[in-house]
Amino acid sequence: MNRVRFRDPAGSIRTGEWNDGTVSFGGETYDSEDVTILPPCEPTKIVCVGLNYAAHAEESGSEIPDRPLLFLKGPNALAADGDTISLLPGKERIDYEAELGVVINQQCRNVDREDAMDVVAGITCVNDISNRDDQRVEQNWIRGKAFDNAAPIGPVLAAPEDVPADAAVRSRVNGELKQDGTRDDFIFSIPELIEEITTYLTLEPGDVIATGTPEGVGPLSDGDTVEIEIEGVGTLTNHVSSE
Repeated sequence: MNRVRFRDPAGSIRTGEWNDGTVSFGGETYDSEDVTILPPCEPTKIVCVGLNYAAHAEESGSEIPDRPLLFLKGPNALAADGDTISLLPGKERIDYEAELGVVINQQCRNVDREDAMDVVAGITCVNDISNRDDQRVEQNWIRGKAFDNAAPIGPVLAAPEDVPADAAVRSRVNGELKQDGTRDDFIFSIPELIEEITTYLTLEPGDVIATGTPEGVGPLSDGDTVEIEIEGVGTLTNHVSSE
């Protein structure tokens, strides 16, 4: 079952069941066009993983890391399915990055990889939108990665068992396939990532781990429509506009 957070026609925020374009909660069923789809969780932070696909490391001119490369995005970066993403003005290149997102279900620290899936609420789609102009010239990537709307997430939260171990991770821009990787291509698995991250910091319910992007990242332009697809989850769709 895929779960979805939404605002119903009365303005109340609910968590319901997503089924073929309809949303059900409390005995009521709504057409998805009659509600506002929200990000599937409310994270205190988004922990992002860099260079978790060997082919993407190669296209970036980077060496394969010997431990996960981590950086953060804050709640300000959230955007939902259907939201319009505003490009930062005056930047030459802002990229899409399709990523499988892992949503945490409980406060946790020092989690062994053997127990890691016990703290996973579900899987969702993430677009790690990246401002390359500033990312290339700063160390901490605040301007490059953590600006407003830089982390569209959604549209739903899928149960971990419903997402194949070799799930496809894809992006499309204006309908054209740009990225086509699989979960099998990860350098560091989800349990390995959870173990490493919780060695250093506490994860809270609703926090998200963005597990890295396959090769094929590229720029977004005014008027584009970008789609992130995770097999077993669905498709996250956003329109792009210049401020």
